[in-house]
Amino acid sequence: MIYDISVAIHKDMIVYKNRDKKKPRFKQSATFEANGVYETDICMNLHTGTHIDFPLHTIKDGKTSNKQDLSTLIGPATVYDMMHLDEKITADDLKDLDIKKGDFILFKTKNSLDKTFNFEFIYVDHTAAKYLAERKVRGVGIDALGIERAQPDHPTHDTLLNQDIIILEGINLSMVKADSYTLYCLPLKIENVEALPVRAILQK
Repeated sequence: MIYDISVAIHKDMIVYKNRDKKKPRFKQSATFEANGVYETDICMNLHTGTHIDFPLHTIKDGKTSNKQDLSTLIGPATVYDMMHLDEKITADDLKDLDIKKGDFILFKTKNSLDKTFNFEFIYVDHTAAKYLAERKVRGVGIDALGIERAQPDHPTHDTLLNQDIIILEGINLSMVKADSYTLYCLPLKIENVEALPVRAILQK
């Protein structure tokens, strides 16, 4: 069974804080009538929809997409059901979970049910980030366009990215049950940037 946990990119998609400048823009650049072919240009922020963050996103002179090891984006992943939480995920919420070294952790929250941008989305706080870093997980994914919210100086991002832990944002887990899967998460091959759009799937 394959689950596509990516969100579709289109002109009316949900973007961070509903900012118009973050919405992808499409332009028809060739037509059959004028050019004999059909082509489309797209202009969009690299943090649009389902994407991964690299250290440069929040860390000055941090690593970029050039340093990404694709083997870390393919492998075991565990979906944890956090639908009972109303604000954030903390270390206390994780202590009873069987989180293993090298696992890719995906948090399913009420965010997956949102049809519009929720300014009070569930996020991963710095205590949870520290807990996950100490357990040396491979990556952390969240069903929101940001892994943190209203945290000065981005402690969740910095804690994970300083340990080369992948941050996967903007996934949709509404149709996925808490369980173990194989994750395939392949980004576009764009050099030397701080984030990349991905197509992410889970296979059971």
